[in-house]
Amino acid sequence: MTLIKKKIFVTVGTTKFDELIKTVLSSEVLEILSSKGYNEIILQIGKTLFIPNCTPRYGFVNIEYFNLNANITKYIENTDLIISHAGAGSILDASENKKDLIVVANQSLMDNHQLELAEELYKNKHLYYCTCETLLNTIQTMNFAELKPFVNYKSKHIAKLIDKIMGFSF
Repeated sequence: MTLIKKKIFVTVGTTKFDELIKTVLSSEVLEILSSKGYNEIILQIGKTLFIPNCTPRYGFVNIEYFNLNANITKYIENTDLIISHAGAGSILDASENKKDLIVVANQSLMDNHQLELAEELYKNKHLYYCTCETLLNTIQTMNFAELKPFVNYKSKHIAKLIDKIMGFSF
């Protein structure tokens, strides 16, 4: 019997968001992800000295990480679920590639305008949005069939959305 690989890509962008990596690798989160059929995880951990435990466990046959990569498109294209920080680039890359997406807010960042984009896309039912504290519950209750596909109107639509969020719309 061949094992069907169901992959997760976790990205923190160029920032440091160790809390997200530690939360994803917690036994509770790995167990619930495994129960939903996921069995591989790739972690993009950003600018950090933290070294995650990549020992296969809780149904995951492969856990690996890297710090930064100039081209994460190949990881996005070859994954089933993306768990991302609230960076606009990461959100749009995942959405435009029609990937299931959970955006996790980094609450240690002050005045984080990126969160407003994630919140708006969450309200419009394009993605799930949570904090590290609520990630487990989000994974337990997620149903990507309930979400609407992100329609790419290219940068004109995105610029209007960002202007609206930032309060520049008239």
